Order: sequence, then C-alpha cells, then structure tokens
Amino acid sequence: MKQIIYILMVLIIVSCKEDKGLSRQLPPAETKELLKNNHAEGFTLIKNDNYSILTISNPWPKADKVYRYALIPKENAPKITLNKDDFDGMIITPVQKIVVTSTTHIPALELLGVEQTLVGFPGTDYISSEKTRTQIDNGDIRELGNNEGINTEVLLELRPDVVVTFGVDGTNKTMETIEKAGITVIYNGDWVEKSPLAKAEWIKFFGALYHKESQAKSIFDQIEKDYLEAKSIAAKASKKPTVLCGAMYKDVWYLPNGTSPEAQFLNDANVNYLWSETKETGSIALNFETVFDKAKTAELWLSPSYYLSYDALEKANSHYTQFDAFQNKKIFTFSNTTGKTGGVLYYELGAARPDLVLKDMIKICHPELLTDYKTTFFKPLD
Repeated sequence: MKQIIYILMVLIIVSCKEDKGLSRQLPPAETKELLKNNHAEGFTLIKNDNYSILTISNPWPKADKVYRYALIPKENAPKITLNKDDFDGMIITPVQKIVVTSTTHIPALELLGVEQTLVGFPGTDYISSEKTRTQIDNGDIRELGNNEGINTEVLLELRPDVVVTFGVDGTNKTMETIEKAGITVIYNGDWVEKSPLAKAEWIKFFGALYHKESQAKSIFDQIEKDYLEAKSIAAKASKKPTVLCGAMYKDVWYLPNGTSPEAQFLNDANVNYLWSETKETGSIALNFETVFDKAKTAELWLSPSYYLSYDALEKANSHYTQFDAFQNKKIFTFSNTTGKTGGVLYYELGAARPDLVLKDMIKICHPELLTDYKTTFFKPLD
C-alpha cells in the first residue's frame, strides 16, 4: 500500500511540473462554434467547450503551412490537458503582455481597449497614435530596434505571452530564436488579404486573444456598415473622374493593379482608375513614357509615393510637371499626415479603418457628396 501511495505522489508531483497542465492529453472537446468571417480568408476561429483553436492559413503569399494555436481561458488552464505537438503554440487568454511588430496591429489593440498590454515594439517612432505614444513616453512600451534586427535580449527580458509578427516567406531567424525561448509567435496575415474589409476583419483575430470576440465582431460590423454606406453614396455620383496613382522609384513607375485592395478603394469610390482592368500579381511596373501616354490628362493624382510637395516632385523628375493633375494642383497624398515622431497615420490606421479611407477618396473625387466630411488621411500635396 505504501508503495502505491508513493507512486501516486510521484505522479502528482510530476504532473504538476508539466507546463501548467497544458501538455497532457485531453479527451476530444466538443466543437461548439465556428466563428465565420465575412471577408477575411487567412484565419478561422473554432470555439470548443474549454478552449478555442485559432488557425492561420495564409500568413504570407503562397504559404505552404497552416498554423494552429490553442487559446485557453485562464480559468480553464488548470484543468485543460492538451498535446503540445498538436499546436504551433498554446496561449493563456486573455493575453496580459503582448509584442506586435507592425503599426497596423496598433489600432486593433486600441479599438479593443487593450493597448495597455503592449510592452514592446520595433521602431516606436513609426507609431502615430497619441494614446500609444503616451505609453511609449511613459516607458511602458520598450523599443525593440527594428524588424530586420529585433533586440531579442530586451524582448526575452519582457517575456510577453505572445509575439504577433508578419512574414514574407516564412524564414525569420529572430522569430525562431524567440520561439526556442518558449514564447509563442503568431504570424498575422492581414496584409495578404484581397480586400480592404478583409484586412479590417483581422480585428477578430486580436479579439480572440483577449476574450473579446463579441466586441471585435461589433466593431468590425460597424466599420463594414459605414464602408458600404459610403460606397452607396459614391454610386450616386454623376461623373467618374480619371485617376492616376503612384510615382517613379528609380526608373520604374509602380501602380496598384486592378485587383488590389487599393484599386478596390478606387472602384468603390466610383472613379475611373486608369489601370482598373489590369490583373497582375503585385504592383504594376511601368516606364515613365507608358504612364505619361495614358495619364497625362488624368484629373486627379493620388498617393504620389513618398513625395510631400510639388517642389519635391519637380526636383525628383521635371517631367512630372507635364501632367495635368500637377499643373492644376490636383494631387493628394497621405504622407503628410503624421504623428509627432513622423509615423505616417495611413500606414497605421488605414488597414483597420477602410471606411475612413473610402470616405477620404469620395471627398476628394466627389466633394459634392460629402460636403461636411473632413478627410482623415489624404491631404492636398504641399
């Protein structure tokens, strides 16, 4: 009998040391609900009785691996028994400390009211939000260097519950180091989505990390509603102005292809984007002569790359001055709308609030339709 009691005590002690009870085998949990997305294709969330499964299926273009994460409510952690080998990470929710690596992740945290859980970010000067900048100024968010060379020493010192990053091809030695240290890394694929609303729907991804699925859905539903209402207003326009986008980088003019999210904004704003029929993958790369022949008389020129003024455009290439939009001062940019340390607001908030981007475009292209609206991102070129 003593031997049996001894064996039982040993088993209890060993089991208590097992990753907070997360790595033992769990009987199959009954699936309760698949939370369906309206637009986003890159992630799914299945809620079980005791935990949820977050699946990331397209974290970067042509990704050949599907990532699965177990999201375990804190109150269930002592009784949940999962096999770690079945998942790419297991996260106790709601997340208490998080590191994100793209400014596009910041608005989701703020919209959900969990920005105080952000403890580190690579390149804090790029963050525009006043609320998050206050946290940075107060020392609550540590600088982690840059995405090409994250300061892993500081990050490991912070010990976040999860690092949310993005990938280009799945090769990231820094993130591999972080994972080996026992910190879960999730590749967020919002940037791969094919439409503005699909990108914005990734707020539900963050909602799942914080037990705020219902709140995230409500926020997105309102954004979707406002976007579709703006689109219906644009449809009433009696005229579709011709639009040129982009500018030269070295010897190549890059423009959004006709199936891109950027082109969808233009289509929903009811304008005549001159390259709306193109089907290329990625940006369209053209020489100056080809663009000039087609767009010399374009009525509007949007997003002329990183140029902030007409003088800067002219100094970069005097041929820019030959476009009607240049001569008529009808060029608009989002690059001049920045936070106090120079971060461009559009690169932070634009993906999360496509309704505001669309309204900006409607205001510029059909000012008679939104007479009282003040643009958020786009301003006339200086």
